[in-house]
Amino acid sequence: MEKLNSAEMGKLWATYMGNSMATCILSYFLRHVEDQDIKKLLENALNLSKEFQSTIKDTFIKENIPIPHGFTKEDVNLDAPKLFEDEFYVHYLRYVTKVGLSLYSVGIPLMYREDIREFSLHCMESTIKLEEHIKDISINKGVIVKSPIIPTPKKVKIAHKNYLKGFIGDVRPLHALEIAHLYDNLETNVASKALVMAFSQVTKTKKIRNLFIKGEELTYKAIEGYIKKLHDDNLPSPGLIDHLVTTSTSSPFSDKLMVFHKMDMFSMRVRNFGNSVAVNGRRDLALMYADFLKDISGFVNDAADIMIENEWIETPPKLRIEKIYLQSREYTIVNGSRAEKHHHGNSPVSLQEQKKLLLGTVAFFCF
Repeated sequence: MEKLNSAEMGKLWATYMGNSMATCILSYFLRHVEDQDIKKLLENALNLSKEFQSTIKDTFIKENIPIPHGFTKEDVNLDAPKLFEDEFYVHYLRYVTKVGLSLYSVGIPLMYREDIREFSLHCMESTIKLEEHIKDISINKGVIVKSPIIPTPKKVKIAHKNYLKGFIGDVRPLHALEIAHLYDNLETNVASKALVMAFSQVTKTKKIRNLFIKGEELTYKAIEGYIKKLHDDNLPSPGLIDHLVTTSTSSPFSDKLMVFHKMDMFSMRVRNFGNSVAVNGRRDLALMYADFLKDISGFVNDAADIMIENEWIETPPKLRIEKIYLQSREYTIVNGSRAEKHHHGNSPVSLQEQKKLLLGTVAFFCF
């Protein structure tokens, strides 16, 4: 069987990491859920996470690829008091399944080995079915907020000079795609705000609490921005769900899991912004998304610093690279084979330097 290519290896790794985290979180949710319909939804989601992890683990073992540490029972306290009301679980699942669908949709075109293609398609199809189940529960429980109804156009319209305006003058109303992405980003941020608020409430580490408080503030800033754009055109907006967080201060999750979760989910917003800008036509919206992107980048950087400082970050599989300098030439060795060589100036490399290099002072970067 052919070896995994870099895209296949990387996407499998990312899928394993995300689902190992999800397994911890969903197991905790299931310990406390009371609503039987929502319980079945959580059980479905947990079974998928465990199945995806198991398949990837088997593949990595066959390929002699190290199994990521990911997240384990050490990262969750199933006996911690209830931190969320049952309704929150529905919002949370919708929040994370959108991320899963994004991950799989990007990965599928890059998969070529037959078994990996089949697995990626299975992940996508299973997650779509889960998303549809979430919609059904949301509708039945009355917790869904649909994008608003707008007038049906009576004829095809062509863009004119004011199409791109957004600050002053004759600013056109929002079009359907702009409204759709404002609602999507708003829904995501509403769930994110409640989650990061809960995390700040239970962590005992001051530096991490400050990070989560910053994340909550940035998220609320974004929510206010999206709501203003909608209200300016007399469109409704969904409310916050902070009331679905209980008063518990006992953490069900490790600091490592919580910081990783918010770093990962904030990072995914970058893709959301890209999707939003791609269909946007007004300059004010583009500037708003650019401002939020700057905020998100700063948060992710701070979160990454904490993860690195605590040695919590696992890196995806990467090249093994070695550089040696012999007789004024630089040789780059990639995965054990010489990939290229070129002149390295006119100054000779001393015999002592050559010996040091060959004896192991060259850096190797591997898994």
